[in-house]
Amino acid sequence: QVQLVESGGGSVQAGGSLRLSCAASGNIVSRACLAWFRQAPGKGREAVAALSPTGVTYYADSMKGRFTGSRDNTKDTVYLQISSLKPEDTAMYYCTARFGLCNGLSTDDKYTYWGQGTQVTVSS
Repeated sequence: QVQLVESGGGSVQAGGSLRLSCAASGNIVSRACLAWFRQAPGKGREAVAALSPTGVTYYADSMKGRFTGSRDNTKDTVYLQISSLKPEDTAMYYCTARFGLCNGLSTDDKYTYWGQGTQVTVSS
């Protein structure tokens, strides 16, 4: 049974940083394609980053530079570091996972397992 639990969200001022965590069960971080998505109010879910089991991290073009994905296989956890936060980063951030080829970002319908999300709110 795969479970994903996000944490680390909160309310921050613009310019600040946050590190989101996604704790997985089922020893999947070293085997699965893990990804971060976000969903702002009134908008669809958009991909932020995908982390391959080979250690490669893929980013959406609009996310390059301020978002950094990482993984700790020993803790079965992935992270998303967000720096220089902007009000437009306000969203629910989700961790998700799927098995199979992991060679880039995929749409959300390709992912099997989802966490409950962690809210990030950025004030100006």
